[in-house]
Amino acid sequence: MNTIDTETGRLSSDALVLQDVADGVLTLSLNAPATGNAMSVAMACALAHALEQAQARTDVHCVLLRSTSEHFCTGGNVKDMARGADLMQGSITDVRVRLKATLHRLTLALQALQVPSIAAVNGAAAGAGCDLALMCDLRMAGERATFAESFLRLGLVSGIGGAWFLTRLVGRAKALELTLTSEFIDAPAALRLGMVSRVVPTAELDEASSDLARRIAANPPTALRMARRLVLDAAESSLPVALETAANMQAILLCGDEHKAAVGEFLARRARRNAEGSAT
Repeated sequence: MNTIDTETGRLSSDALVLQDVADGVLTLSLNAPATGNAMSVAMACALAHALEQAQARTDVHCVLLRSTSEHFCTGGNVKDMARGADLMQGSITDVRVRLKATLHRLTLALQALQVPSIAAVNGAAAGAGCDLALMCDLRMAGERATFAESFLRLGLVSGIGGAWFLTRLVGRAKALELTLTSEFIDAPAALRLGMVSRVVPTAELDEASSDLARRIAANPPTALRMARRLVLDAAESSLPVALETAANMQAILLCGDEHKAAVGEFLARRARRNAEGSAT
């Protein structure tokens, strides 16, 4: 398993983010248990770098974001806030520039991914940690997971796009309620709201999320990327624009070798099943 250096974003033997690729899945594991995987400048840069590097990899067809400890990500480090450290150093202009160069870099790196992303959420996903999960295409939660847009508790707002993602997932009224109360909700409530697509026993979260990522990554890679983009763009497009995009994508795929190979494999599997059925 490789790791990412938290200062430079390059491979290292000691880092906040662990990286592993298998079966077409890039697994990125937050690895700062002492702080509850707090979202520091270093953590944001390490994650952003790993995601940016994934864009050029032909062996990555899905990204799985998880934690090595009991919490997914507990948000900003309150001790750093109290002493004006990490993100909070300098003037208002300094903080704004640093925020855009680090946490916004992470948000944009996740959105720029051409492959699907999955967050496997265990324990707390609070503040920026909740936003990080919301940025992913899919979310699976352990049964003891909790979520909170908890910024107002500390006199803050979501500075990395949480309001944008949350509103699109749960609607404006519920997004306002969750934001203005800062309340924690449990995994079943998150499932009812559509914040997560599945809740599993905590002990099964890693295997269940890895299995989902492998099944997604097993799809024909060009069609997989186009299918993801088609769904994401549909939320922002008129029907005529969505139809035009779908026509363009489908024409490219229908005339491509990937589609022909997939059809051949489908027919071969059906022939094998028919032959097995005849033999019995």
